[in-house]
Amino acid sequence: MYMAFSGTEPIRRVLIANRGEIARRIIRTCRRMGIFTIAVYSDPDRHSPFVREADEAYALGGATPNETYLNIEKLLAIADRALADAIHPGYGFLSEDAEFARAVWARSAERQARGLPPLRFIGPNPEAIALMGSKSAAKALMDKVGLPTVPGFFEPGATLERMRSAAEELGY
Repeated sequence: MYMAFSGTEPIRRVLIANRGEIARRIIRTCRRMGIFTIAVYSDPDRHSPFVREADEAYALGGATPNETYLNIEKLLAIADRALADAIHPGYGFLSEDAEFARAVWARSAERQARGLPPLRFIGPNPEAIALMGSKSAAKALMDKVGLPTVPGFFEPGATLERMRSAAEELGY
């Protein structure tokens, strides 16, 4: 029997795709909100406080970031196994990776096609992440729509003299 999910159901189980103090802060916030937390950890992190503080914890198997916190397929597999209905990327690692957000959205669609609850990405949509990943493109967009930005200089290939001139014009 297939169930329909609107995607607006409350988040009940969050997989935290990060480590250390970042994960601990997310755990504390989720706990205040009554949300169950799922930690993932590398081999060197297995005895870390965030692993003990989460409601559940799953080993990623491995020691390097590429083997663990950057391994999108491992994270999604654990999200499925742990029945997570959302993934919080934290900061760093995959938080600014549009491909990770796209992979979460794709897994969500797969789950819903099987009558399972969606898997939500806690953060911006993939297009916003891709755009904001390029600081110069993000600033150009903000300038285009009339939002205030910090004055700056961006001219690929500028000579040292041109950069000095721009610095004098902008101030220090």
